[in-house]
Amino acid sequence: MLKNKWKIIITLLFAFLLMIDSRDSIGAEPPGESMLVSKSDLPDGTGLAAGFVADDGIADHRDVIFADNFEKGNLGASWDDKRNRDNKVLSLINISTTKAPVGKKSLQVKATLGENTGGGLTKWFKPADRIFIRFYTKFDSECDYVHHFCTIRANKSLHGGDRWSGFGGAGNRPVGNERFSTALEPWGNWGRFPAPGRWNFYSYWHSMKKSNDGRYWGNAFRPEPQPNIKRGKWICAEFMLKHNTPSQNDGEQAFWIDGELRGHWRGINWRTSPTLWANALTLEAYITDRWTKNKTNTVFFDNVVIARQYIGPAGKQ
Repeated sequence: MLKNKWKIIITLLFAFLLMIDSRDSIGAEPPGESMLVSKSDLPDGTGLAAGFVADDGIADHRDVIFADNFEKGNLGASWDDKRNRDNKVLSLINISTTKAPVGKKSLQVKATLGENTGGGLTKWFKPADRIFIRFYTKFDSECDYVHHFCTIRANKSLHGGDRWSGFGGAGNRPVGNERFSTALEPWGNWGRFPAPGRWNFYSYWHSMKKSNDGRYWGNAFRPEPQPNIKRGKWICAEFMLKHNTPSQNDGEQAFWIDGELRGHWRGINWRTSPTLWANALTLEAYITDRWTKNKTNTVFFDNVVIARQYIGPAGKQ
């Protein structure tokens, strides 16, 4: 009898630990359910990019803040910062034979476990109340899990040391007048989903929820159900951030995959200061060995656009 009781206790304890692990230990907000909009008024399908074949000339659109299709100039020429350890991570490659939806060149990010954690590019830009960021990406057919991906950050300024106020701080809750961030990235559900996983927002802001370990890891926003990300094919990914009225719960974020609106969340109190704006984009593949086992993991990027209105997939030829 006593032996059976211990079996029951151990079984219940194990079930409890599984329950804790199944929650988002990297983000205490359970899939942003309380903020998910059931019926969104945001557009989907085609956007401003539809009028520009393969994005050619899109940089001249009045609502485009920044655009780079990697067709001209040296690696990172249009960007402000580059993470490229030993010059072995980032490269521009010819993709004209890979049936890419846009352009002839692409940015390749190759991460090698034991040598580096991947890398990427960062661009600071003039902010706006509502920001849309669109990029094309392709995960190599052998690419494993990705730790972090593409992030928009709010910094106190575009100049001097304050332009870095939104960087760092993993595991810590931001101060409302110093930083906030959100990243569109694959989530592998601790190895349960096939690599690289499913799309997910990973967000930091001053009123975020505490994680199970007492730290403040990025809160997760993801719609359910959602398909697994396919490797070996080009994907058009886009996300939007709307600033809140300082200290008010009226901020928003949303993301689209191949022109399909996957999720829209409202009621986010991103900031407490009217001078804090999302003003930096980091395009990267940051890969560690926490869940990733493949030695080499490669991700491709192309046709990056930052704009003040919905962008959508590039115009077809």
